[in-house]
Amino acid sequence: MEFPFNTTNIKWILGGVVLLILGYFLMSGGGSDDPNVFTGDELFSFRRITLAPLVVLGGYAVVIIGILKKSAK
Repeated sequence: MEFPFNTTNIKWILGGVVLLILGYFLMSGGGSDDPNVFTGDELFSFRRITLAPLVVLGGYAVVIIGILKKSAK
């Protein structure tokens, strides 16, 4: 039985997973310990609203490329 993915595919998929983890890590945080305090600047920052979703989408794209990439055989 032959495995459908070779090492190149696995590297692409793992790279995409790393990008996904990085993107979700960039999205996290922004909370406050005091429920009466709202920090809109921290919550709606460029990092959380723009950068992190783009990194996550890039991660999904890299995973899809890794799955669909044909082997060199």
